[in-house]
Amino acid sequence: MKLASIRLVTKDVPSLAAFYEAVTGVAPIAPFGSAADFVEFRVGGATLAIVSVAGIERFNRGAAEAASNRSAILEFEVDGVDAVDALRTRIAGRVTDWIQEPTDQPWGNRSMLFRDPDGTPINVYAMKSRG
Repeated sequence: MKLASIRLVTKDVPSLAAFYEAVTGVAPIAPFGSAADFVEFRVGGATLAIVSVAGIERFNRGAAEAASNRSAILEFEVDGVDAVDALRTRIAGRVTDWIQEPTDQPWGNRSMLFRDPDGTPINVYAMKSRG
């Protein structure tokens, strides 16, 4: 078994897709046609999918509610501790809810934590070189 993807449900696919494109630096793809209803980001062997409320109601009625995540954190690993700070600078104008500024963690990672426009927490981190 493998984890295939994480799927977020939103009321505004284009807006959330633009946010994740800015964060990941990867352009979304619309494998099933309309980018207004469903897009995917293929990032480092994993897939982040974003689906509209209409799409979830059409195919999985009642399975999920938009903008209601309070139990899962999306985590993205970047190469090098400087990349955390560089990303912080790059997305500063897009993020309105910073949970934790870039910080050196006791276990050696540098990380920052913020929320996407729908409230989903995102952790971006880099492992410090072990040497």
